[in-house]
Amino acid sequence: MTNHGPGRTRAAQAQRRPGIDYDGVPASLAGRSVEPGDAGYSRYTASYLRSGLPGLVLRPQTAEETQDAVRFADAHRNVPLGIFSAGHGLSGRSLNHGGLVIDVSAINHIEPLGGRRVSIGPGARWIDVARVLTPFGLAITSGDYGGVGVGGLATAGGIGWFAREHGLTIDHIRSVDVVTADGQLVHASAVENPDLFWAMRGAGANFGVAVTFEFEANPVGRIGFAQLTFAVSNVATFIERWGAAVEASARSVSATVLIGATRPGELTYVLATIVVDSDQPGTVVERLQPILRVDRIAQQSVSLRSYEDVMGAFFDDASTQQGSGEPHAHSAFARHLDSEISAEIEALLESGASHFFTIRSVGGAVADIGADETAYGWREANFSLVAFGSPHSGIDLWWARLQPRFEGMYLSFESDTGPDSLARAFPPAHLKRLRELKRRYDQTGLFRDNFFINPEIDPE
Repeated sequence: MTNHGPGRTRAAQAQRRPGIDYDGVPASLAGRSVEPGDAGYSRYTASYLRSGLPGLVLRPQTAEETQDAVRFADAHRNVPLGIFSAGHGLSGRSLNHGGLVIDVSAINHIEPLGGRRVSIGPGARWIDVARVLTPFGLAITSGDYGGVGVGGLATAGGIGWFAREHGLTIDHIRSVDVVTADGQLVHASAVENPDLFWAMRGAGANFGVAVTFEFEANPVGRIGFAQLTFAVSNVATFIERWGAAVEASARSVSATVLIGATRPGELTYVLATIVVDSDQPGTVVERLQPILRVDRIAQQSVSLRSYEDVMGAFFDDASTQQGSGEPHAHSAFARHLDSEISAEIEALLESGASHFFTIRSVGGAVADIGADETAYGWREANFSLVAFGSPHSGIDLWWARLQPRFEGMYLSFESDTGPDSLARAFPPAHLKRLRELKRRYDQTGLFRDNFFINPEIDPE
């Protein structure tokens, strides 16, 4: 059945992109589809860090409508395909220029199932999840910013405030319903379609569109939330001491630092955010002590907060995404922040090639899961590192110099989606298995625009 969707003027229809059968949009999706020239189109011209100009946006509200959207996309393999939940992905691949976007933001249910189980849609934001779970005294490791969508984080890994104590986001998934490239709705868990379940936890963007996750949350009450500013005279020394202090901390402590460009001979102000999972002020203060001794404190704030408070600390419901151009960032994992790595990071920052650099804690409970149990394989790392720069800042050359000291990288913090980055994102045996599974679930490469695992490359 041919569907023309909402009435559109000739001027609006003139903005349609070549290669897309606009009149063939399924009836279930036509009324809510968005084209260039439509009133709601501006939402899809920018994500958090990247601009976009898609040719058509499909907005399913159910699993069945998502199946229709995927089947339509399968008939349009000649154009790019983005999967959009909240638009926060650093690489910005949820949008594109001239292609299709499947926006699952309306599939945003958050339904407690009893006990610690909760069903969550990919379009829900983590701030919304926190608002629902906090009254139950529950939380899920869920990044560090409330505006992030569940779908992107829960298929890549999920490094968050409770990672050292409770593991990654993917470690709390008990099942996921996925629309695969052939338009089938598949239930994946440890006992049903376990290979797909394995792949979805770390490489999910290559295997389908998740429409429902079932998580098992952790009991979490009020927690210590510290924001510190260090006045640092030697960045390399600070990084090495920071790494040692975090590794020696109780598992209930998870922490992030942000370091801007430095200048030799001048103080560098380093921003740190630390969560301590305890509702006892004395315990919070005690567990912060090793970190407070890392360097001179210029400013500090420590308070007891709820899970909802922490996820909303840097979030503004009224903010809009205004990304433009191409983001440029590189990601890596490190087991330890030794003197050599610390000195190299300091040199990178002094060069001006990186505008700012972040260090997030992993380790602890993350390493309790076997490396082979999920597609995410870098379980022994204690730190996730991210350098932000620009295409002309020289960061690529600096990163190539640093890479031999690192081990793997995290997809969600990398903007280079080429084959070299893919090879760093997964251990070799993981990537071999992922290519074999890609042949089974997406042999022709429908899901290819977000760190494409090419099924045509023979696993070695």
